[in-house]
Amino acid sequence: MTDPQPLLSPTAAPEKEPPTLECHRTPSLDDMIEHCIGDLGWKHTLQATLVSFTWFFDAQQTFISVFTDAEPEWSCTTTTCAAGADLCHLPSSAWAWDTPPDASIISDWSLQCAGSIVKGLPASSFFFGCLIGGFALATLADSSLGRKKMLVYSSLLMSLTGVLTALSTGVWMYTALRFVSGFGRATIGTCALVLSTELVGKKWRENIGIVGFICFTLGFLSLPIIAFFCRDCSWRLMYLWTCVPSVIYSISLIFLVPESPRWLFIKGKKEEFAETLRSMAAPTNRSSLTQSFFGQCNDERTMDENDIFSAAKILLSKGWSCRRLVSMMVVGFGIGIIYYGMPLGLGNLSVNLYISVTLNALSEFPASLFTFLFIGKLNRKGAVLGLCVMSGICSVCCVMVSWQGMQIVLELLSFFCACTAFDIVLIYTIELFPTSVRNSAVSMVRQALVFGGALSPLLVSAGRNNAFLSYGVFGVAIAVCALFVVCLPETRGRLLCDTMEEEERRCDAVNSDGVYCI
Repeated sequence: MTDPQPLLSPTAAPEKEPPTLECHRTPSLDDMIEHCIGDLGWKHTLQATLVSFTWFFDAQQTFISVFTDAEPEWSCTTTTCAAGADLCHLPSSAWAWDTPPDASIISDWSLQCAGSIVKGLPASSFFFGCLIGGFALATLADSSLGRKKMLVYSSLLMSLTGVLTALSTGVWMYTALRFVSGFGRATIGTCALVLSTELVGKKWRENIGIVGFICFTLGFLSLPIIAFFCRDCSWRLMYLWTCVPSVIYSISLIFLVPESPRWLFIKGKKEEFAETLRSMAAPTNRSSLTQSFFGQCNDERTMDENDIFSAAKILLSKGWSCRRLVSMMVVGFGIGIIYYGMPLGLGNLSVNLYISVTLNALSEFPASLFTFLFIGKLNRKGAVLGLCVMSGICSVCCVMVSWQGMQIVLELLSFFCACTAFDIVLIYTIELFPTSVRNSAVSMVRQALVFGGALSPLLVSAGRNNAFLSYGVFGVAIAVCALFVVCLPETRGRLLCDTMEEEERRCDAVNSDGVYCI
């Protein structure tokens, strides 16, 4: 057997790794999967790309409130109205919105004089829905439902709730529906990332993993385009244009994408495992996929637990996995404050909203490209720490400068660093945890990111009067939280394990050579 490649390494021939980094594992399962899907064919590419495209719709629902919940510009209609006057102290006949009243929920429901909490509540409720949904649903993809079903159900719930959001009659109904949409959206990115990387061979996992990040960027970038063409229309059209296609897409996944063969195996679903590999194998390999071939696979990696919290119990039963999880969640929280807060706070800067959102969306492309090109060469710990500190410095500097041009440059640089750190943290998490709990671990780290996002709309609203309460707090938070990455082991170049026992044996081998592995 050829030496297996690490999860995220250049596609060129890898350097020989030291023995202390090898995973003590039975290789037959990997042999079998690589025999069937090791070569990336058009079918594998299509299936993995379809799964990754879920990130496109995820991004739309995550940042749609930048436009639907924006406070529109207004103008005076009488001579008694002075420029810069307090809108709430003017009679309704002295001013008018520059756009149709139903272009935003603020003007549609007359929320211009409401407090910052009420204005920021719908966006915060979406992220709190993500937070609660993530913790409630995180283990289902590892335990009873699997990656595919969890992805389909979550995507359908987010999309159908988005369609209903367009029918909202008031801010409280709107807030409740946004919460439910966030609840459904919670596990989409995690399931898409894990499933797409488990549908291809080791050689191509780094490429497929980055496809999801690119799709997220495209979804983010599509929002200012849709918003520009709907600028004189109701905000409700934004939800219909983004959610109806998502419903159709979610249904198509049922018929076009298979379940993860790794998950089927560790759950003991041997017949489905064999049938899935047969359907994915190249025609030249199918003749060799006999019953005796599948019977060669060792059963020691099968996970017997069937309750919905089995993965969480396994993950939290070990001290080393708890320490890794807590450290990654703290780092994720700091990144989430800037990653989600920066786009929501663009209205606080004196720049065109469509242009600034487009520039922020475009900045994710170089972040994904940077990750794609250098992920195989970067030490995870140093990259995350350096990017987070740089992002924090630039965010704080946004408060200290008054020139608008420099503000947007610093904001874009801060957002670029946060985006790159976001991508690397998700990949880092995949490498830190074995297959049996990987989806749950990635999901919980994403919920920490989302928790930071849930607080950011409130900070953005407060920052309209004091800029340090938004961009200043953003910068301090991400820099301080990033320090927890020093508690984690380095994973660049190491192999993936499938069970907690394999990971512990690997760590024991590393520790016996005097290398720190928690």
